[in-house]
Amino acid sequence: MNAELKIGRVAREAGVNIQTVRYYERRGLIAPEIRLDSGYRLYALETVRKLRFIKNAQELGFTLDEIARLLKLRIGRRTQCGAVRKQAQARLEIVRGKITALRGMERVLNRLVHTCAKRGTTDACPILESLEEGGKKK
Repeated sequence: MNAELKIGRVAREAGVNIQTVRYYERRGLIAPEIRLDSGYRLYALETVRKLRFIKNAQELGFTLDEIARLLKLRIGRRTQCGAVRKQAQARLEIVRGKITALRGMERVLNRLVHTCAKRGTTDACPILESLEEGGKKK
């Protein structure tokens, strides 16, 4: 029997909590090998690898839907690596867009921080005024 691990051990080995394992199961990303009459789920050792894959992919910004597609590509023996590259390239473009947006936020916040004299009262705070105006000039 390949199913050896109960949910708690799978979670510990993968570095996630039990609720995460259950959530991924509900999302169809993983499945127990066997469900005993007692209600216990038994998972294959491969489930730990799959959970680590999911967590690593999430850290790179992939959504769970994207991860599901990557997992299917991982299983497909005839799938070419180019299909995986295409998904990674799409994610990279999204990340680059976020970096550009974050740099813009950094510039605005930096400017706001430098406009604050630190000594005045909050009724004349340039940071609060800018937030109220939404970046509009008076």
